[in-house]
Formats: sequence, structure tokens, C-alpha cells
Amino acid sequence: MPSKSKPLSKAELAAYEAQRDLASELLQAVREMKAGQVQVVTSPVIEARKKTGLSQSQFAALLGVSVRTLQGWEQGRKQPSGAARTLLAIANTNPKALLAVAGK
Repeated sequence: MPSKSKPLSKAELAAYEAQRDLASELLQAVREMKAGQVQVVTSPVIEARKKTGLSQSQFAALLGVSVRTLQGWEQGRKQPSGAARTLLAIANTNPKALLAVAGK
């Protein structure tokens, strides 16, 4: 696997891709999953939402953000700021309190 320190040039990327054995890589990944060697990555935002029992659209509405914004937070592409961080912390530590305030 190439180094992650700098982007590959087009020629380097083509050479790397030409030598890969995708079938072998996929089989190895399946073996690792079956052996329990793969961990599911989750985010604190996903955990907070799941603790409330709400869907993405319901949770986004509760926080006053778009579903797309919530998805960005959950996928780590964006970071919540200000009041959203506070609401997420409340959802994570005391989801019933957040739901009670929201009238759910």
C-alpha cells in the first residue's frame, strides 16, 4: 500500500492500481470480518441520536438543523458548533431531558 504522507502522481497511482489484486484484498477483508477483527466506527453524534431513539430526520428537526448537516456531523465531514454541541452533549448524557424539553 502506498504511503499516506503525500498524494501520488497520476503515473504512481496508475502503477499502484495495476499491481493490485482486488479479489485477494476483498477476500482478506471478508476473512477479517468473519474473525471479528474489524470494528464498526461510530461517532458521538450517532451515539447521541441513537440514545434518543430518533431517526435522522427527527433528530435533525429537534436540533434545528438540516438532515444533510446532521449526516455531515455523523460522517465526520463537519463539526457541530456552539449550541449544537451543547444539545448533543445533553442528548448523549441525558437523552430523556432533551426529549422532555422538545415535548417528545
